[in-house]
Amino acid sequence: MEENKSYIKLEDLEVYQLSRALSKKAWTIYSKLNWHMKKIMGDQFIESSDSIGANIAEAYGRYHYLDRIRFLYNSRGSKLESVNHWLSLMQERGVISEEEFKEAKEIAEKLAVKLNNYIKSIYNSKNDLK
Repeated sequence: MEENKSYIKLEDLEVYQLSRALSKKAWTIYSKLNWHMKKIMGDQFIESSDSIGANIAEAYGRYHYLDRIRFLYNSRGSKLESVNHWLSLMQERGVISEEEFKEAKEIAEKLAVKLNNYIKSIYNSKNDLK
């Protein structure tokens, strides 16, 4: 008898949805920047923001658990670069409003928890197979 195995699609993963929400917020911020600010900070900010979801997607498509975790670590690093460095720097320099900063930071904090839990769940599922 064939077992009906279901799987969660990438688009249904909450961690991926949060990464896309953060990218959307980052794009809103980026699109308001003037050309000079885009070149100084904005380009790196949007690239690192978009890299979060891209690395989650890449991890999702990998088979070996260590390979998956490596891409999730890259995603976590991109989150730190995007939010803890570039977003904070833009807020500190008055390039973005306090409200924009808080909205993006709130999404990022939820994302960080989900990303760490996702990494932990992959480790745990590998350990459960032993």
